[in-house]
Amino acid sequence: MPKVIVGMSGGVDSAVAAYLLKQAGYDVIGVTLRTWQSEDGQESRCCEIDDARETARCLGIPYHAFNCTLDFERKVVRPFMDDYLQGLTPNPCVICNRAIKWERLLCYAAILGVDLVATGHYASVVKLPNGRYTVRRALHSEKDQTYMLYRLSQEQLEKTLMPLGSYSKQEVRDIAEQAGLPVADKPDSQEICFVTSGGYADFIRSRTDAEIPEGNFVDADGHVLGRHKGIIHYTVGQRKGLGVALGRPAYVRKICAEKNEIVLGTSGETGCPSIVCRDLHFMAIPALQAGEELRCLVKVRYHHAGQTALIRKTGEDAIRIEFEKPVRSAAPGQSAVFYDEGGCLLGGGIISDVHFEEKQTIENR
Repeated sequence: MPKVIVGMSGGVDSAVAAYLLKQAGYDVIGVTLRTWQSEDGQESRCCEIDDARETARCLGIPYHAFNCTLDFERKVVRPFMDDYLQGLTPNPCVICNRAIKWERLLCYAAILGVDLVATGHYASVVKLPNGRYTVRRALHSEKDQTYMLYRLSQEQLEKTLMPLGSYSKQEVRDIAEQAGLPVADKPDSQEICFVTSGGYADFIRSRTDAEIPEGNFVDADGHVLGRHKGIIHYTVGQRKGLGVALGRPAYVRKICAEKNEIVLGTSGETGCPSIVCRDLHFMAIPALQAGEELRCLVKVRYHHAGQTALIRKTGEDAIRIEFEKPVRSAAPGQSAVFYDEGGCLLGGGIISDVHFEEKQTIENR
């Protein structure tokens, strides 16, 4: 039987992925990557080893736990903190998936003499007619996780199985219950996995010596509207918890770390017609060449439904994305991810600039 390592977080999704692969005839080995443990002993929500080990015991599969905490601190946690201190809004899961989870799973697979790895992500790996691998959006869009997977390499995808792409969350829980898995009713993790208590801003304050001073809320013309408590407490698009009364709903439009200012605007002032992305990665297609254009669907955050846009390569590692309709809450540091009409992931990049000025419509360029 073909052997496969399943990355087991201790949650229901990876447990059912392991179960389905075993039922399909694979020789399954469970592996948990310990990525984080807080000073009070709390584990990351992505590496709850006791639950993963008990699930593996119920499934009757071998199980191993490997320590990755140093790499995780260096490649994920520190950049996450640095980005917030610079006024950016990072995607730690995007970085972790490629640089920690897949890299380490494939490394341990090689050590154990296994060719394949699998995860409980809601997505499907497909090989396209052009010979390239990509991930296709989950059948049930409310759980689709492809946004977080766009940086996976062709070599990683070639050796990856994702068996949950056609299942809903309720179907996964039903399978777990019928199989007698102990995590069938375990709640989903909704927050940043390594922030085990409090909020992310408290986490950053507790782990940095950097000064995080108060500053001004301003409008688009620079007029002072009030005081903020430090830029790490805010993200683009945020409305609640601003602590400033303007007599109208206000949203974070932009974070200016160099001035220690946060620009507020109304909902009509937060839409942007175009953005610039860098640190590009292409999956279903080869990298765009200078001046090359591509029309596709673009998501600017995990829960964004997506907006039709025109992408144009403008530099060695830069593209400009012009949306048919302005999008809200596009935040520097977040990812913009591109899809074709069939839901296959074309690629993505990190948002570096957000433009609010008027633009020509795509049709009249």
